[in-house]
Amino acid sequence: MAWFKRDKKSIEQTTPPEERRVRTEGLWVKCESCRTIVFRKDLETNLHVCPKCQFHFKMNSTQRLEMLLDGRWTEHDAGMTSTDPLKFVDTKAYATRLRDAKKKLGMNDAVITAEGQLNGRPVVMCSMEFGFIGGSMGAVVGEKVTRGIEMAIETRQPFIAISCSGGARMMEGTISLMQLAKVSAALARLDDEKLPYISVLTDPTTGGVTASFAMLGDLNIGEPGALIGFAGPRVIEQTIRQKLPEGFQRSEFLLEHGFLDAVVHRKDLKSFIASSLDLLLT
Repeated sequence: MAWFKRDKKSIEQTTPPEERRVRTEGLWVKCESCRTIVFRKDLETNLHVCPKCQFHFKMNSTQRLEMLLDGRWTEHDAGMTSTDPLKFVDTKAYATRLRDAKKKLGMNDAVITAEGQLNGRPVVMCSMEFGFIGGSMGAVVGEKVTRGIEMAIETRQPFIAISCSGGARMMEGTISLMQLAKVSAALARLDDEKLPYISVLTDPTTGGVTASFAMLGDLNIGEPGALIGFAGPRVIEQTIRQKLPEGFQRSEFLLEHGFLDAVVHRKDLKSFIASSLDLLLT
């Protein structure tokens, strides 16, 4: 019965078990639309668009600036940070939400104001960050966007806003709602100076951001499949007690009904904006 006995000492494993595992976590992404498994590096190379069904994944504020601006850019007002004027608390204190968002994202609020070049043309651009408390617009976001518009006026440059937001920041109450009027008034001054404003609406753009600067562009551009509206579809259905049409509040639906000027694939967005600026500035 020798075959039941181990005559030789087993080979010792010198590598810890956790290091012997194949590290694949985070290397693959499942498309939310077609459910295809996509290699993350391929997705990033394809501007975060599914190569099979062309579904547009969300991008963060920095990625959008890198996609549209030529090389390096200068960030302005990065040090501005929200306070907690109402000492607001819901399931968590607002001060805690701010602290956690800053630590996670390494930024002080939900928008980046940048000055750079797009196809060689100087522009001022604001890019919103949905990961920071849903990209909501409080006092700092409103002030930074307003300052971006004023910088465009002072330097005689076009202004571009990339919206990605759940709307006004409820934790700041009326102070947040005041930003709608403030940013809109700044855009009126930009218009008086005959300087172009291009608004890019991404998924999602809702609430007070839609009700203010996101829909006030000389040219309003939506990304494919983006949810754009004021109240959400579920709220509307519950209010009117009717089933909404297929694709309601998606960018293609809004284009068909005259609320957008264009729906542009991400790979074409930079050249489309550049061509539009050439037309608007002639």
